[in-house]
Amino acid sequence: MSKARLPHPPDGLDPSANTHMDRRNELFGRLGALLSQNLRNGGSEFESPAVALKSQRLDLTNPGEALLQQLIFERQRGLLAEISYYNSLASRHWRRLSISLSIIIPAYNEERRLQSTLQQIFSYLRSRDWSFTEILVVDDGSTDATAAIAENFRAKEHAVRVLRNPGNRGKGYSVRQGMLEAQGEWALFTDADLSAPIEEFEKLWAAMAKHQAQVVIGSRALDRSLIGVHQSAFRENGGRLFNLVLRLVTGLPFWDTQCGFKLFQSQAAREIFRRQRFDGFGFDAEVLFIARLLGYRTVEVPVRWSHAEGTKLSLFGHTGGMLLDLFRIRWHQTFGRYR
Repeated sequence: MSKARLPHPPDGLDPSANTHMDRRNELFGRLGALLSQNLRNGGSEFESPAVALKSQRLDLTNPGEALLQQLIFERQRGLLAEISYYNSLASRHWRRLSISLSIIIPAYNEERRLQSTLQQIFSYLRSRDWSFTEILVVDDGSTDATAAIAENFRAKEHAVRVLRNPGNRGKGYSVRQGMLEAQGEWALFTDADLSAPIEEFEKLWAAMAKHQAQVVIGSRALDRSLIGVHQSAFRENGGRLFNLVLRLVTGLPFWDTQCGFKLFQSQAAREIFRRQRFDGFGFDAEVLFIARLLGYRTVEVPVRWSHAEGTKLSLFGHTGGMLLDLFRIRWHQTFGRYR
């Protein structure tokens, strides 16, 4: 998919470049009317002020007409200056937003929801106007029809690429593969269940522009009223405990590192993910730690989120390893392995 309409402009930018262009066109219309009036008032020679305002020469014998002509001339100059201003705003707006996006979906045995997820993402992208978009489905050694579903979509939508891991290597491995393969200027990774709706991308994009950030992460913890379907109380409390340990061990200031909805500037992503060492679920904390170590500005944003059954993260099977990974992050930093 190479064409769609721009995302809603982020905070700090005018609501639409169309506003600037409409104003410019209105000003051109007013200028045209003034030019017609200018000629009707008896000017014997008039060279377009858009080319050279100083070249306007008037041959009027009536002082009243001369005064009126001078007033019209001054209004033309003002209108041309305003037109130039709105042209500049519109041009800067389109340069800022007309960019490219890669969406990365790590997938392991996701045959039941991948089809719906791809349809929702394509529907969203069609309503936007990115200069380039692509979806990278990273199949992590699935034993069901996940890869086949992705390939079928690729046959219909050439913007889909299917990457296959050499066996089941882990979510961290899959996201790294996608990030390093991304061709867009920005790369978003989202879970295959779309627990955070794809439309929440608008919030990440707005925060990126407002804070000039290279990394923006979706968060469930900043505003829990946005959670539609909660996890069990046991899992939620376990998540809070993990985050507390993470903040103490790594020094990261974020309240939710595990939400699977993160946006990276692709140039920054390549520097971050090529240093990543963890292939499993501990990779989120690691890449955010690396980003901070390299000086990339990272912003945490509250997003809508709903728990979906079928998560691959086991509270008992993975939490111990993820906690150990926090200490491994510090170990790797100590020995300079993130340089």
